[in-house]
Amino acid sequence: MIIKTIKGNTPKMGEDCFIAENATIVGEVTMGDQCSVWYNAVIRGDVHFIKMGNKVNIQDGAVIHATYKKSPTTIGNNVSVGHNAIVHGCTLHDNVLVGMGSIIMDDCVVESNSIIAAGAVLTKGTHVPAGSIFAGMPAKKIKDISPELSHGEINRIADNYILYSSWFKE
Repeated sequence: MIIKTIKGNTPKMGEDCFIAENATIVGEVTMGDQCSVWYNAVIRGDVHFIKMGNKVNIQDGAVIHATYKKSPTTIGNNVSVGHNAIVHGCTLHDNVLVGMGSIIMDDCVVESNSIIAAGAVLTKGTHVPAGSIFAGMPAKKIKDISPELSHGEINRIADNYILYSSWFKE
């Protein structure tokens, strides 16, 4: 793994985290407990801060970045960022699922208990209300999330990644 101090800012990890051997975390990055950063994922806090809560998983090939002196990235608790997703200079509240290959641009806000579908593109400044599913290019609301889907997908995936990461700590 590459964990690198940039301009005096060293990444800080919480308790019981898993960082894959070829993940890259640089600069002003803070993550909570039970987080995981998977193979080829990049979390680049070189141009602005990146703050992540507890139970966040950044899956293989995902990129988390920000915009210089303008848009930091803040990720809440119990968030899954799918394979090859890009999360850039935005805010994700608690209990969010970011689908594989999706892109979330600067100044977007994704409120709690929401799903961004695989391949969706949230253009600059998009606001996702709590309990919504957004899909498409550019992404638009397609429906409200049901409690079953919220529990069945958002919580299941976040919990599964805690289990998966435990296999790599043995």
